[in-house]
Amino acid sequence: MTDLVIRSIVPGEERLFASLPDPAVVGRARFGQDYLTIAATGDYRPEWTWVALREDVVVARAAWWGGPQDSEPRMLDWFDFSDAEAAAELLRAAPLRTEYELRLPPGWRQDPVARAAGEARIAAAEAAGYSVLVERFRYRWTPECGVPARPGRLVFRPAPDEESVLAAFRLIHQDSLDAHVRRTVAAEGLEAAAQEELDYLKWLPSGPETWLLAYTPAGELVGITVPGHTPSDPVVGYVGVVPEQRGHGYAFDLLVEATQVHAAAGVDRVVAATDQTNTPMAATFARAGYPVQMERVDLV
Repeated sequence: MTDLVIRSIVPGEERLFASLPDPAVVGRARFGQDYLTIAATGDYRPEWTWVALREDVVVARAAWWGGPQDSEPRMLDWFDFSDAEAAAELLRAAPLRTEYELRLPPGWRQDPVARAAGEARIAAAEAAGYSVLVERFRYRWTPECGVPARPGRLVFRPAPDEESVLAAFRLIHQDSLDAHVRRTVAAEGLEAAAQEELDYLKWLPSGPETWLLAYTPAGELVGITVPGHTPSDPVVGYVGVVPEQRGHGYAFDLLVEATQVHAAAGVDRVVAATDQTNTPMAATFARAGYPVQMERVDLV
């Protein structure tokens, strides 16, 4: 068999990456996104875009994504192939180490074609040393879904400083149902998990004015909600309730507040996500009228 060549592309070779046929069954292409269009924005960069070639034909490819201000990619989210062994070798050879986010249509396991495509990518990533951390729901609210009414039980105030947000995260991350949080707490401790969450909020281009702390009328801290923006979408950047206030359904109040803020700003969509294993939060999104746009498997 012809030797396999694995390398990053160079500027001007974006069409080489795009030359591998893609039936758009899973991954970003499944949701109408195009590699060349995204690469033109700078979110996929040549040094973050890798191909495996045999006789100058692409048999596997992987592209890592990062925001405009990122010096390192944040995730692998474009990965497909015609040769599974070459694909695994590509992931082993590339020097980039991030999570792999595989986007899948809702109910993908009930669709034989989508299931085969999704499981093939997961298997290739696992052969390269990745493992599944969690499966997630991604939601996409639009004004046609309706704006849920504020329950009126809580008072919302902008966070006065970063330390107040860190203090909230230290509480919220205790006994968290979020798989990423639990992984960080187990590996590095509660303080690292809180700092990781704050770093994400600081990465969002929407700024600290969107960090809203929630209180009871008596002034007791309930949690935090973040009607923010990523580089591409308005988002519910975070919803979290402190342990002492759990069991009252306050996550719904926090989600509604974020939705109300975005709706008042006239956005045409709001994107959000939660772990499928976090059944209380999934139920909260359903109650607030957020439909599932896609499923996602996160591998680490």
